[in-house]
Amino acid sequence: DSGEKIMSGVFQFSDPLFLLILVLIPFLVYYELKIKKYPSLKFSNIDNLKIVRKERKINFKNLPFFLRILTIIFFTLALARPQEVRSNAEVISEGVNTILSIDTSGSMAAVDLKINDERVTRLEVVKKVVSDFVAKRVNDPTGLVVFGTDAFTQCPLTLDRNILTQFINSLEIGMAGDSTAIGSAIGLAVTRLKDVEAKSKVIILLTDGSNTAGKVLPDKATEIAAGYGIKIYTVGVGTTGRIPFVQNSVFGPQIVYGEADLDEKTLQMIAFKTGGKYYRAKNIEELKSIYDDIDKLEKSQIKVKNYMEYKELFIWFLLPALFFMGLEIILRNTRFLRIP
Repeated sequence: DSGEKIMSGVFQFSDPLFLLILVLIPFLVYYELKIKKYPSLKFSNIDNLKIVRKERKINFKNLPFFLRILTIIFFTLALARPQEVRSNAEVISEGVNTILSIDTSGSMAAVDLKINDERVTRLEVVKKVVSDFVAKRVNDPTGLVVFGTDAFTQCPLTLDRNILTQFINSLEIGMAGDSTAIGSAIGLAVTRLKDVEAKSKVIILLTDGSNTAGKVLPDKATEIAAGYGIKIYTVGVGTTGRIPFVQNSVFGPQIVYGEADLDEKTLQMIAFKTGGKYYRAKNIEELKSIYDDIDKLEKSQIKVKNYMEYKELFIWFLLPALFFMGLEIILRNTRFLRIP
């Protein structure tokens, strides 16, 4: 299991309906400046008033009114209860522990599959598809077992997708021998998974042949895997019938043909007894579809726990409102006093 904490903060109003009061502000301003008329005193002669030096307060005659507008605005914002909301999310992921078991026997040199309409070996197609599969398994510890005549661990369980991809890209035909030890491959993968504390343990076994080597028979290895609750998905790759191979000769590379020997019954038995599924891929599109299907079936379980913290901010709006209101009262009764 792995956990990750994610924190984020947002600003919000708890009672935003109070903000509708602000709609009245433009009407108040219009009424004050355009419609409202103040009482006046009549003088028989204002010639003496004309020569009086104009004071600065006349330029700010509407200051008390605008202080009142600011008071209304800030009181309204305070009533709407501004808050800072902090969200603490703890993400708990339970990854699917997966062993990729890949056949590198001599028959994987067959060139019956294509990438971008170019004939390549079965292993090259498998390397590309499996690398794409690994790139999507962010939270899943994944390892790599290679088998041919023998089986060995190429990469133990890891969350480092870059390292695992490098190991996949370094696979070569015949690196574990030219025969096919399916039972040994399952047995080794089981030893890598049996002691792992995880609810979901999976082996994805890919081969193009039948069991022709190894000391452990496939059915026995399958029983052991089932006993440990390990699910096995089996993938049979390659076309049927006569299979083309490239062989070097004194005349250069030549195409020769061999016979396919894929043991589908054994692969079906392995998948059935462990609760997995058997797939057949005759081209790269089918192989991609298979690994996409497995990716959907064996998804990591993600649990998110959310914690919300609320910090009230109304005081930062209430204090300015009180300040502007007090200032307006003082100015209206002193420097901006109107008579009458």
